[in-house]
Amino acid sequence: MDNLKVVIIGAGMGGLATGIALRQAGYEVEIYDKVSELRPAGAGISLWSNGVKVLNRLGLGKEIANIGGKMERMAYYSNTGEKLTDFSLLPLVEQVGQCPYPVARTDLQQMLLNAFGAENVQLNSKCVAVEQDANSVTAIFEDGHKATGDVLIGADGTHSTVRRYLLGYASKRRYVGYVNWNGLVPISDDLAPKDSWVIYVGEHKRASMMPVGGDRFYFFFDVPLPKGTVSEPEQRREELAGFFKGWAEPVQTLIQRLDPLKTNRVEIHDIEPLEKLAQGRVALLGDAGHSTAPDLGQGGCQAMEDALVLANCLLTTNLSVEDALKRYEAARKERTAQVILGARKRSDMTHGKDPEKTQQWYEALKDEDGTNIINAISKTILAGPLH
Repeated sequence: MDNLKVVIIGAGMGGLATGIALRQAGYEVEIYDKVSELRPAGAGISLWSNGVKVLNRLGLGKEIANIGGKMERMAYYSNTGEKLTDFSLLPLVEQVGQCPYPVARTDLQQMLLNAFGAENVQLNSKCVAVEQDANSVTAIFEDGHKATGDVLIGADGTHSTVRRYLLGYASKRRYVGYVNWNGLVPISDDLAPKDSWVIYVGEHKRASMMPVGGDRFYFFFDVPLPKGTVSEPEQRREELAGFFKGWAEPVQTLIQRLDPLKTNRVEIHDIEPLEKLAQGRVALLGDAGHSTAPDLGQGGCQAMEDALVLANCLLTTNLSVEDALKRYEAARKERTAQVILGARKRSDMTHGKDPEKTQQWYEALKDEDGTNIINAISKTILAGPLH
């Protein structure tokens, strides 16, 4: 279809990637976001090869390579510092045809914003309702402003207003069972090798460092905790020092080196796979459609895949918008459900939902040469639309 006007609610990585893809398809695109300033949630993101391939397809290959980390190896250590496994990621790259690029979220958002044009994103625009008829769809904003187009995309995150409209009810977010702390620190040899993703595991917890652009590590810590625990930002270091007492020296060094006031603390949630991702002229994308735990590192990548598939569905039919969005839903529903459920299953194994299974995983890591881990990552990547 030609000459469509698309209204996108949400200017995160999914909304911006979709805006770029749809504009390249020749469509008129307007993006709205409720915030007064675009500040991404979380410090970093593991952008695996399926997400990178979408960015390559959008003409942003050089840009993502410039801001992405050079992650060439992966290693697991026990909490006491015993090396469990350490292997090259080159076989993964050969299997899937593209390097992964872990990246700081701020850098990724700025790259996408530059490509779309910051001046084309309208901030302070909180969508409160959606209306559609046979010929158009309209977003209604809190200040009374309206935006009407041929297509409306809900890329408004895990607390999506558009999702509530599309489903007819507010879907509940589900607590996965752990708290995640994350941030950025300068790369340093006493933390981890600069080209390696290093993960310490034990006591059903994790401490991880992953290289991103700008000579920094994106770090995170995971601790299984009951829902509703709180702490003040000033206490982040003491809190982590308590949870990771006795862990290996690099973990202690990381805790001392992080900036407590710039360290995020998040209770990790997902949503149940949705029965629909589209209705009429409205479709959901990214976390609005399939909010997932980060345990497969696929949240952002799935939003990127959504963007490309949606643009292709609209471009390749002249029947109707509704038909194109049905095709988009059919292409994405099972794929994203598998990612949600796969991440949930991995989280349970990693974080001691069944302590015996977690212990078996620790033991299996000692015999791992990288083959099983690479095959699992590769399988997830290659199940997407780009091979």
